[in-house]
Amino acid sequence: MSEDIKKGLAGVIADSTAVSKVNPETNSLLYRGYPVQELAQTQPFEAVAYLLWNGELPTDEQLAALRETERKHRALAPEVKAVIDGLPLEAHPMDELRTALSAIGASDTAGSASVLDSTGTPEENLERSVRLFAALPAIVAYGQRRRRGESSIEPRSDLDYSANFLWMTFGEEAHPAVVDAFNRSMILYAEHSFNASTFTARVITSTMSDLYSAVVGAVGALKGPLHGGANEAVLHIFDEIGSADNVVPWLDKALAEKRKIMGFGHRVYKRGDSRVPTMKAALDTLIEHYDRRDVEALYDTLESEFVNRKGIYPNLDYPSGPAYNLIGFDTVTFTPLFVASRVTGWTAHILEQQASNALIRPLSAYNGPDERHIDGYVPSEAELDAANREEESA
Repeated sequence: MSEDIKKGLAGVIADSTAVSKVNPETNSLLYRGYPVQELAQTQPFEAVAYLLWNGELPTDEQLAALRETERKHRALAPEVKAVIDGLPLEAHPMDELRTALSAIGASDTAGSASVLDSTGTPEENLERSVRLFAALPAIVAYGQRRRRGESSIEPRSDLDYSANFLWMTFGEEAHPAVVDAFNRSMILYAEHSFNASTFTARVITSTMSDLYSAVVGAVGALKGPLHGGANEAVLHIFDEIGSADNVVPWLDKALAEKRKIMGFGHRVYKRGDSRVPTMKAALDTLIEHYDRRDVEALYDTLESEFVNRKGIYPNLDYPSGPAYNLIGFDTVTFTPLFVASRVTGWTAHILEQQASNALIRPLSAYNGPDERHIDGYVPSEAELDAANREEESA
């Protein structure tokens, strides 16, 4: 393989962005310059969404205006609910969510005179971003309830984003400690620079396709287990181990079989994921609230054993998986929760790509057969002329 090829685009800087970065000096993930751990401990998710879209934290008036708009678009539209109801209960939750988003996009862009009309102005796409942000909790909540044989729950306009999300999912008001832990998780998952799904969204946007197509493409990328789904895998591992007493023999066997232990390691962070302490503190709060010291023991034992043996530290998915489980989310709902959070980062990048667009079209290094021809084939004069022009231009 040529030395010029960067497999997986590793180390390639494809474009500039003002949305987020990892500061190597402090190992902190920054949203528009703010360390995410500071945002998660001080801000509601709506304020962080505003920051990602607009570049600055909102004033009280701006936050109130965003919340008013978001609350107007929380309800699951009847046509979207009908689309979801038409899917098999056995459909993957990410397929269900992707289809619902397509239905929203098709309804919004219906009647556009041309493809260019559906691309939208910056103002229209910011409005679309807010509407998707508002609608996703209803889609995710109904998806879980539907799989459990339960009916949908209407949103409440007196609750903030995170509290309402939990209300629509479980049908009861969550304890403030649970709301706070969930809010922190949403902020921590909201954005992470040019990851696979975000880059997918930017590639689609670069073709001058519409915002909904870009978000749906990002959902498809996030569905892959090498990107999204790691927090689901962490829960499967916890279920497989069972208790802290079983960690050592389980890990002995897993490492002997060269299994990949999900929830540890990160392609960007080399000294540990800076988001983990904040999410671990949220998990500790949930463990205290639900009195689940068994979860704490299993978590701490597996982390200690794995870090001591491999020197690889947990990523955000390691504490978020058991946190979502304690709150009551089904394991298959974890990646849709990721979507509900990351849609803010995706749409911020879509808006940024549209503002300074260039078609993303990398080259490839061909390693197939040399040029060959069908026996007896006689090229036309037009083909010969085209070949000659190509030689002359070379």
